[in-house]
Amino acid sequence: MQHPEIPAYQAEPEMVRALGRVAVFMGGDSAEREVSLKSGKAVLAALVSAGVDAFALDVQGCLLKTVENPEFDRVFIALHGRGGEDGTLQAILSQAGIPYTGSEVLASALAMDKLRTKYVFAGCGLPTPKFRVMSAAEEAGRIVQELRPPLSVKPSREGSSIGIRKVTTAAELAEAYEAAAALDNLVLVEEWIEGPEFTVSLLQDSALPAIGLSTDHVFYDYDAKYLADDTRYQIPCGLAPQDEVKLQNLALEAFRVVGCRTWGRVDIMQDQDGEFWLLEVNTVPGMTDHSLVPMSARAAGISFEELVVRILLDTLEGADA
Repeated sequence: MQHPEIPAYQAEPEMVRALGRVAVFMGGDSAEREVSLKSGKAVLAALVSAGVDAFALDVQGCLLKTVENPEFDRVFIALHGRGGEDGTLQAILSQAGIPYTGSEVLASALAMDKLRTKYVFAGCGLPTPKFRVMSAAEEAGRIVQELRPPLSVKPSREGSSIGIRKVTTAAELAEAYEAAAALDNLVLVEEWIEGPEFTVSLLQDSALPAIGLSTDHVFYDYDAKYLADDTRYQIPCGLAPQDEVKLQNLALEAFRVVGCRTWGRVDIMQDQDGEFWLLEVNTVPGMTDHSLVPMSARAAGISFEELVVRILLDTLEGADA
């Protein structure tokens, strides 16, 4: 993928003054801590490069301590996973009257829970793979009969594909359930969609260019997302123009029905018949050198510096987020 060089971005002085001092929250205590640290460092470097007065805050332990005596005016949330992405931090910042980036409390909590996100998709008539909640390994036989293998087994409230397995038999399902249940007591099983995978990044209620994803792994897992150098990203995504528009519109609709704002990413599969299927919504996507939102923004002519500043600017709309 080659894109024209994007001119260096510098925030306007008035804009910088309006933003005040910005804390980039990163790290956290979730299973995605290491990825969050990488995202946070990249965001911080971009903000500083754009002229914003920003500093890093590695958030660990009690989140309430972050707002006791804040030495900042607003927060760029680069925390992934539980505690930082699930509405907990958003609620604390809201109560403290501190503006923050991204989705509000309810949307953050909902999007973090893949099961309840699927309930919303299904209730709104949006396409999502058939699924079941699994609460015991003994249910494996029944679920394999009710759904069509292969199946995907997921901890409902983990991110970065942590704990996801592909299974084809009841025995494999029971084993995968035990592994997923060790991470989350809410386990989701859904039909596996065979076909190409796409992701659509959203920025300020617009869809950025879609990215087609392919990997030699069984699926686009944690290693493929953050560690592997052989993951293939297609921009343009490989779809016909009218199909990419359909894909982008579906992503926007999913983002809106969950109640998200400012920025995020929606992951979608396409089956062998060309139909699209929603997997999940990410409200604080990765911002590392392997990450998809910066990649998609760059394809739209938006530098990483401009991207993070635009996300941050939405916090000026009100401190009662």
